[in-house]
Amino acid sequence: MLTGKLVRVRYSRDRIRPCYLDPAESGWHGAAERLLDVYRAADGRSRGELEEELREMIGNDPAQLVHLGLAKLLEDRCEFEVVAGVAPETLREAVFSAAATARRAVGVSGPVPAMDTGQVPPANPGHLPLTFDRAAVLQDVAATFDLTPAAVQQGLFADLKSEQRLVRFKDINVERLLLRYNVALAQAVLLRSTRIQVTIRHEPPQRYRQLLRAVKFHRLVCELSRTGPETCELRLDGPLSLFSATQKYGLQLALFLPAVLLCKDFELRAELLWGPQRKPKTFFLTHEDGLVSHAGDTGMYVPVELTMFTELFRKKIAAWEIREETELLPLGDGFWVPDFSLVHRATGEVVYLEVLGFWRRASAERHLERLRKYAERPFLLAVSDQLHVEDAALDGLPAGIHRFRQMPLPDEVVRLAEDLLSGKQQHSE
Repeated sequence: MLTGKLVRVRYSRDRIRPCYLDPAESGWHGAAERLLDVYRAADGRSRGELEEELREMIGNDPAQLVHLGLAKLLEDRCEFEVVAGVAPETLREAVFSAAATARRAVGVSGPVPAMDTGQVPPANPGHLPLTFDRAAVLQDVAATFDLTPAAVQQGLFADLKSEQRLVRFKDINVERLLLRYNVALAQAVLLRSTRIQVTIRHEPPQRYRQLLRAVKFHRLVCELSRTGPETCELRLDGPLSLFSATQKYGLQLALFLPAVLLCKDFELRAELLWGPQRKPKTFFLTHEDGLVSHAGDTGMYVPVELTMFTELFRKKIAAWEIREETELLPLGDGFWVPDFSLVHRATGEVVYLEVLGFWRRASAERHLERLRKYAERPFLLAVSDQLHVEDAALDGLPAGIHRFRQMPLPDEVVRLAEDLLSGKQQHSE
């Protein structure tokens, strides 16, 4: 994530336009490659040494902000640890104690005044050192812990941030780093938002589920509504609209952006309070800006069994049409996107179908509970035997139940759909 000082934008009246990099430009490729070489060769080096090398490399380059931004993203991919043979606080206690003892010895080793007898004692009784010997203190402590004096000196303040050692760097190629920079720039702009509106078009139900899961996971304040046949709108509060915890919420909002970037057709509009004077600004982002999400698109996986079911349904069933469902149905404090809608061709009646066959069992149980509490209209529920859901867990659901082994059976699904239309809700195997 880029910090505020590293954000590069242009202004067009009340609009903020981030200065994105062109990933195809050779100059940026060279800069990114040089920075990558530094981090790839930095294993075991301290954070302070790494920062010093980067300062010398970047210097007063006109593109200094870009280089610092790229370096920040690479630093985020590093894992630093305290590397010391003995806990630094233990070493400090031992060294400071030994040093204090040595200094006290030096303090009594100087000239001693003459006694009443007129005799002068030896100038250095017991052969005490005349000056403080730092090396001797380190040697004594090193012997105590079976270390070398150099290891003791290195470990004394190994827990300071600048002394932490790089133990792991998650490598990345140049192209991905430059693409990641552009996303990080947009994320940093969103940290100044008060309100965000995202319009999403022409996405399958899996995408909407993925977005809703991301909203819930990041604990965002969100309203969602359908605004067209294949369009939905998300309205999210920005961090600057809240009274407290704005930094944490802003980070969560920024982490949500990669999920939006996975959509093929979207528009994002953010209302901002920009700069020290918090002037009202707006920020627009669409799929045409070319930002590439670094998040894995795991939510779009469609099991082969569901694809086979859809194809078989269309071949065998003439009286009904099966559609991938994008209807957003209220469900308590959230929303529900069924897998399919079955449309009766003669009447236009619609029956929703939810397939619980390829879920984690814990997730399926939570979803069933929400359906039991909040589902407002009857639907069909196809449940895989692999989930081992007991009959008792299905009681009280306003649904026609179809259990299946490998994939749902079109004929059985249609029978249950016709029962729902005729008001006959049945539970069947």
